[in-house]
Amino acid sequence: MTTTEPETTTAIPRRLLAVELLVVLGLSLGASGVSALISFTGSLTAPTALGHQVATLNASQAPGRPWLDLAWQLYYVLRGLMPVALVGYLLVREGTSLRVLGFDLRRTWSDLGRGAAVAAAIGGSGLLLYLGAQAFGVNLTVAPSGLPDVWWRVPVLIGSAWQNAILEEVIVLGYLLRRLGQLGWGWPAILIASSVLRGSYHLYQGVGGLIGNMVMGAVFCLLYRRWGRVMPLVAAHALIDTVAFVGYALLAGHVSWLPTG
Repeated sequence: MTTTEPETTTAIPRRLLAVELLVVLGLSLGASGVSALISFTGSLTAPTALGHQVATLNASQAPGRPWLDLAWQLYYVLRGLMPVALVGYLLVREGTSLRVLGFDLRRTWSDLGRGAAVAAAIGGSGLLLYLGAQAFGVNLTVAPSGLPDVWWRVPVLIGSAWQNAILEEVIVLGYLLRRLGQLGWGWPAILIASSVLRGSYHLYQGVGGLIGNMVMGAVFCLLYRRWGRVMPLVAAHALIDTVAFVGYALLAGHVSWLPTG
């Protein structure tokens, strides 16, 4: 895999790298994968069919109390970025930085252009897969926004989209692929591991969420291997989620083709 800066790194024993990786995943998306599995098990064993259950994202944390709700929303956005800060610290301890993953602003317009192209290609097909899975009853109805119609709803949804994008792409692409490579894993195994992890923490949505995100994960891995930068994929992910979150908030209940539960 190509890198974006020369490195003078500190050699770290493989055993410690493996422990570090497990700790980072246990504090972030690995734990989310376990949570999603438990949630999906609960959905499967519920008396209501999957297609009639709703998974609400960006839910209100203090209904009827908008300022308290806003405080909670900002708290969750900032807290969600802490694993990225941890990875940045660990890379500095190693003798490098997040720039080695291509997480920087040195190629802003190029990254945004590539990200927009990827988002356009994946976003539409992802929506069709979700609608098909929901129609066949193997996916829950996903409500991307449960926030009240207040002035801060759209900015918070955009912030949540970017937080998701930064967290997932830095951890599941840049950091995971780097560490697995340092542990001696081959490329096919790395691609499968990253894709399965990405799919796992979307399992709470149902089979469609699992499969769709595994496919997206494989595509993102291939693009990251080619470009050596996570920023185009961060941009793509953020654009996809922004359209999903804000679009749902504006369209839910106003168009017939969008399931709302």
